[in-house]
Amino acid sequence: MGDPKEAGAEGPPAGVAARGGLSPLSQGESEEPSAQGSALFLGGNEVKSRAVVKYSSAPPRTAFARLEEKTDLKLPPANWLRESAKLGPAGTTILGNSKKSKPFSSFGMAYDFIDSVGNDVDVVSDSENIKKLLKIPYSKSHVSMAVHRIGRTLLLDELDIQELFMRSSQTGDWTWLKEFYQRLIDQKWQRKKKSKEHWYQKAILSKFLYYSINGDGAAQPVPSTAEQQESSSSDQTSDSQGASWPAPFEMPSSVSEDPSASSQGLKNDFVRNILWTFEDIHMLVGSNMPIFGGGRYPAVSLRLRDNNKPINVLTGIDYWLDNLICNVPELVMCFHVNGIVQKYEMIKTEEIPNLENSNFSTKVIKDIAQNILSFLKSNCTKEGHTYWLFKASGSDIVKLYDLTTLCEETEDKYQNPFTMPVAILLYKVACNMMMKKNQNKKHYGTIRTLLLNCLKLLDKSRHPQIIASANYMLSELFQLDEPKKEENSESPLNENSDESYSEEEEEMPDSDENGSYSTSSDPSDDSKAVAIIKSVGELSVPEKYKSIHQIRPSCAFPVCHDTEERCRLVLSYVLEGLKSVDSSIKKESDLPAADPSTPIPLKYEDESTRGGPEGPEKQMALFLDKMGSLQKGNYSSQSGMIPGSWQHKMKLQLILKSSKAYYVLSDAAMSLQKYGRALRYIKLALQSHDTYCCLCTNMLSEVLLFLSQYLTLCGDIQLMLAQNANNRAAHLEEFHYQTKEDQEILHSLHRESSCQGFAWATDLSTDLESQLSVSCKCYEAANEILQFSDLKSQNPEHYVQVLKRMGNIRNEIGVFYMNQAAALQSERVVSKSVSAAEQQLWKKSFSCFEKGIHNFESIEDATNAALLLCNTGRLMRICAQAHCGAGDEFKREFSPEEGLYYNKAIDYYLKALRSLGTRDIHPAVWDSVNWELSTTYFTMATLQQDYAPLSRKAQEQIEKEVSEAMMKSLKYCDVDSVSARQPLCQYRAATIHHRLASMYHSCLRNQVGDEHLRKQHRVLADLHYTKATKLFQLLKDAPCELLRVQLERVAFAEFQMTSQNSNVGKLKTLSGALDIMVRTEHAFQLIQKELVEEFGQPKSGDAAPAADASPSLNREEVTKLLSIFESRLSFLLLQSIKLLSSTKKKTSNNIEEDAVLKTNKHIYSQLLRATANKTATLLERIGVIVHLLGQLPTAGSAAGSSAIQ
Repeated sequence: MGDPKEAGAEGPPAGVAARGGLSPLSQGESEEPSAQGSALFLGGNEVKSRAVVKYSSAPPRTAFARLEEKTDLKLPPANWLRESAKLGPAGTTILGNSKKSKPFSSFGMAYDFIDSVGNDVDVVSDSENIKKLLKIPYSKSHVSMAVHRIGRTLLLDELDIQELFMRSSQTGDWTWLKEFYQRLIDQKWQRKKKSKEHWYQKAILSKFLYYSINGDGAAQPVPSTAEQQESSSSDQTSDSQGASWPAPFEMPSSVSEDPSASSQGLKNDFVRNILWTFEDIHMLVGSNMPIFGGGRYPAVSLRLRDNNKPINVLTGIDYWLDNLICNVPELVMCFHVNGIVQKYEMIKTEEIPNLENSNFSTKVIKDIAQNILSFLKSNCTKEGHTYWLFKASGSDIVKLYDLTTLCEETEDKYQNPFTMPVAILLYKVACNMMMKKNQNKKHYGTIRTLLLNCLKLLDKSRHPQIIASANYMLSELFQLDEPKKEENSESPLNENSDESYSEEEEEMPDSDENGSYSTSSDPSDDSKAVAIIKSVGELSVPEKYKSIHQIRPSCAFPVCHDTEERCRLVLSYVLEGLKSVDSSIKKESDLPAADPSTPIPLKYEDESTRGGPEGPEKQMALFLDKMGSLQKGNYSSQSGMIPGSWQHKMKLQLILKSSKAYYVLSDAAMSLQKYGRALRYIKLALQSHDTYCCLCTNMLSEVLLFLSQYLTLCGDIQLMLAQNANNRAAHLEEFHYQTKEDQEILHSLHRESSCQGFAWATDLSTDLESQLSVSCKCYEAANEILQFSDLKSQNPEHYVQVLKRMGNIRNEIGVFYMNQAAALQSERVVSKSVSAAEQQLWKKSFSCFEKGIHNFESIEDATNAALLLCNTGRLMRICAQAHCGAGDEFKREFSPEEGLYYNKAIDYYLKALRSLGTRDIHPAVWDSVNWELSTTYFTMATLQQDYAPLSRKAQEQIEKEVSEAMMKSLKYCDVDSVSARQPLCQYRAATIHHRLASMYHSCLRNQVGDEHLRKQHRVLADLHYTKATKLFQLLKDAPCELLRVQLERVAFAEFQMTSQNSNVGKLKTLSGALDIMVRTEHAFQLIQKELVEEFGQPKSGDAAPAADASPSLNREEVTKLLSIFESRLSFLLLQSIKLLSSTKKKTSNNIEEDAVLKTNKHIYSQLLRATANKTATLLERIGVIVHLLGQLPTAGSAAGSSAIQ
């Protein structure tokens, strides 16, 4: 009881690490008790106790020196108050002087073992405070302690009222508490002086302990009288004059530095720090008890007792708890009478509760510990508040006050000197948890609660650095770049509470079962108390104070339902941080004026003398200059921040965080198709980044990558705005809207720079061309950034995305210019030549396509490269079409310029096919390129055929070129693959065969001489007519084309007949021609069906299959073709009748020919009557033809059986 803290000699178990800044523990000490602790069986009641030494500054333990009987302890030993190797670093200070524990001792320990605070440990305190609490029911002495809660941990510190009020008298601090104390507790307070007996006992104990150290190490000179007097006086005045109560805590110079500087009274002064588990209570305890060797066990504690005074319960509990906490199995007591040593006695720790006059139940001590902890945890609910646990001397009532609330009622709420250490500790615990945030995302709620409570305690004007840092950490808790995973989170999240503990809940109701916290009979005495224990005897009742308010291990974390909400929370913390930083920067008027005679040092030399990294930095500076940033040409802050200061570092971090948040907001708005809003957010992101660039002297590659991503997204937004011009008014309104928060953040940015660095990228233009141009410039800038350093190789995915976008925007711009050129061409008068404006647009378009192709080829994107090559081919075709309009339409010829551009188009399409390689790469693109290539060949051949360049080339040459082009067009026209384009391909192929057949037919008519060539042309014409017919018959919407081909075939047969001499040959040709006529029935049925549908008349009889979405018939063309058909059928029937009649006169035996002649005569007469009827409608005329064709024999006469199939 009242034992001083003495330097012992204890080494740790092997492998226990020393705390930062202190020497490591000694190695290889076999006499060290087990660090794992032990379960002690005391008086038949088992009390679980386990102690682990976390840190010890004591040297290896030595055996105590047993003093001779009759040794006079009043005489000082030779080594008294002298340093000794056996005493360790704390020797004379602690062993000799017995300083009182400082009021912030628990904070010193908490700073050193920050991992334990908030999570694993229930209590952090000096062992003397623990003992004092557990002795409350047995002791009449007063108790005064400050209690703080950090997470689930309680910090207990002695609150020495006497010393406190002495300080109040001198400095004026704590006046409010002094007044409160005098009003409610002790109206006649005065300082109580310590007795001479107290100082006598202290001195004799100190001498005894020095005597007990082996004499080998004590061979020091006896101190001089002056020194002894000095030591004694310092000893006697240490309690009253020690600077153990610091002035209201000042902010440390840097948050990163350890704020527990000795000058601030927050040093961990204990010889050893022990993690003590008593039953289910985990405590981090500081102890200075000296431990010696030399007993039956490897460790003993040494005590001095007056033989005339028996050991009482309080002393027994004191000794027992000290041994439990330090895991010492034995106690050695030295008895004296008036300072003369009498005898020694050794007692096992578990026997202490059963000593004579000192009996106590360990079970009761356990109950007291659990009740006190429950009482404190139930009532000390507000993190960051200072609670005062007070029991007056001789009283049975224990009261708990909330000093923070009392202090807030005074003029200056920051008068509480605990405020700053608590805030720092909350901050440090949060920092420590943040360091492990990747492993402990479930602790985000706890971290947030710690930081919010830290911020509540701090004065914005006094502690801007910690406030800025805490706000930055709060913003870091929200993952901007990850999708929210609240549903799968391990810890339950609660959006309705800001804090993890229910501060709103009231104290427990009056109840005998869970303890009575009600006020006593005198209301004036208890009105300010948070809770009261009416009688200390209640603490001995098992589970009397069950804690209803269990501190929950998981903490509330707001659930952000969408990205915007998450980003807005982040920005709110960033804004608070920025405000804190800005408020701490001196205004320009406060800064000292520059001396005109002193030159301002510039940094040119540093730049030139720098080594390797200067290359990328210079490149970046040039790039930013080109982008419009760094207008002044140097990195400087307009607000006067000093580079390297905490304001500078913190503002950089906050600005970077804001730019990331705005980027994520912009990306989210983009996905919602809110392009005006997206542009506003990316503008703010770029303004933030521009400010960062102005302040930052050493750009990190990660930050450059962010800028590249911002510009890429900006390019995307500008492109989407260009493509969605119809909703421009809504986008414009969203773009100009701004929240108050955004305005304030922008104001903070403007303190450092003009934020105009990337203004060109975020203008909302109404001109399509400028929007596309800005988008392209954004991608180019993003790509340029990736060329710095090795960003390109470090971020291959982003690099590929940027190049893809560059290729795409260049394609868009190329198509834009190409369409403009086509529009100019359509407006131009036909005979006029190509204008300079058109040519300029062609050049721009071609340049864009060429660059785009290069972009895609550099990332081996064959498909997109092929599409751009295909577009370049289309541009060449537009150029060719532009040249066809020049000159007189009647004298029009296919010009060399047209041929040149068509051939260029063909080259680009072939390159596109080579780029793709095979159809498997991308079937749709492959088919599209093939179709375009086929179209180009077909167009060129058609133009050469229709507008033959006879002034430059021979007819034969032209025919050859047309034939080759048509055959190449056929090669790339896929008629077999089933697809949406198949009918188009079939129509194209049929048209090509028709045109070729017509060309060879024409050649045959006009050609004389070379019989071999004539025969060749005749075969080719016949072949192509047959193929054209077959393909047209497959189509349901080309009956006129089919009819025209069949009529041309008939004309071809008639032409052949003119060169035949024998009747048999002519008859055979006629039969073939009539057979062709019969085969046109299908075409007439299709025409008839369409006419019926057009008139809406019901149709009886057989009908051909319905046409698929066929266009309406050209009635004029049908009428013309019908007239030709009627005349040709009439002519063929007449010729057939004549030939068959002349043959019959010569040979009258052929029955088959007779039947054919009879049929033909009958049909011919019907046809003549029908054509003579001028009033018949088109539908009626077609009906007659279909009826007549049905009567004609399908294979003609026997002679015609080998005719065309």
